[in-house]
Amino acid sequence: MDFRADGAAALEWAARYLERVDELPVLAQVKPGELSARLPESAPEQPETFADVLRDLDELIVPALTNWQSPRFFSYFATTSSEPAILAELLAAAMNQVAIVWRASPASTELELRVADWVRQLLGLPDGWHGHIEDTASTSTLAALITARHVTGRNVVVCSEHAHSSVEKDARMLGMELRKQPVDAELRMIVPERVDDVACVVATVGTTSFASVDPVRELAAAAHAAGAWLHVDAAYAGSSWICEEERWSQDGVELADSLVVNPHKWLLVPSDCSLVWTSRPDEWREAFTLTPEYLRSDDEAFSLADFGPPLGRRFRSLKLWATLRVYGAEGLRAILREHIRLAGLFAGWVEDSDEWELVAPRRFSLVVFRWNGTDEENEQILARVNASGEIFITQTKLDGRYVLRLAIGNARTTEEHVRRAWDVLNREAKR
Repeated sequence: MDFRADGAAALEWAARYLERVDELPVLAQVKPGELSARLPESAPEQPETFADVLRDLDELIVPALTNWQSPRFFSYFATTSSEPAILAELLAAAMNQVAIVWRASPASTELELRVADWVRQLLGLPDGWHGHIEDTASTSTLAALITARHVTGRNVVVCSEHAHSSVEKDARMLGMELRKQPVDAELRMIVPERVDDVACVVATVGTTSFASVDPVRELAAAAHAAGAWLHVDAAYAGSSWICEEERWSQDGVELADSLVVNPHKWLLVPSDCSLVWTSRPDEWREAFTLTPEYLRSDDEAFSLADFGPPLGRRFRSLKLWATLRVYGAEGLRAILREHIRLAGLFAGWVEDSDEWELVAPRRFSLVVFRWNGTDEENEQILARVNASGEIFITQTKLDGRYVLRLAIGNARTTEEHVRRAWDVLNREAKR
């Protein structure tokens, strides 16, 4: 392999992919098993060239991609892997740091702490919070539940009926009892009357289905009065706090014992990059500290392995560091503000239409809506829209009704792409 020549070819492939991704179907147009049938059943005995790999990317892999980088990707929570972050991922792989303890990678450890604090400041979070990076919000919340159980000695988790499924999954993995609370008319968790036996109350700022915001301040008061831990899941919506006008949803977050925000959702870094902060770092650390002899050293430096489940840690901070520097806070704010504006524009079209309805207020960059018809008709519209490859959206349910959700979050999405989504929806609804 000629690393320089093949590396240049790979970079050219990546640049070309980003240039043409808007021309590709958003949802993969393949059937289950179709790619597997075209892949060899065994690894090659003889070496192949990297050019062969790039050729098969075009012929085999790209046709089976759901293109998250497409500006017409409106599903789940749309994301962006930006150019500086892509290059930083390449450099991180080249350096291949494994930050098991400080001396194993001083750069990875200290840069992670610093960029976590940069983001804390950008979001307007309190001074003194410890922050670090996990792979996903699922792991960040898992760590919070582990800490809550360690601190309280209790085994119950309370969350909204609309909380992310990771809360239930994490509780199941830990053998903890989960209690789901009903929601009010604004889809906010109703504060439980008693949490005396609860280890952790999980409040959500920006639920997955509706981007609703739980009453964090009231939940914090109830949790702390009963000696429970309060964890805030702001994996999606927390990034919006870089814009001061969006900090209405931050009310009470300063009282949290822990908080998760995912830069890989709305701050232009590729997965996996989940920031978790705690206002009680000493107790958090107690839940995870375990130092075998082979990891002991004479220096008493900080080890991030003491703050979460994994021992080995990738150099994830590099892509976040690069993105923050190349875009700057103002560049990121401009992109998020445009996403929120575009979501408001789409929501306005829905409200002005006699054939569609909003089923929840537009919050952040998420719009939840439905065709004025049966659940079956809405399900068929979604299937036709996604099969077209022109856009990709998803569904959820509210009070048993089948509803559609459109999430804007890709840095390349323009008003033209959002208008096309509206046109495709109307075309397929009237078929």
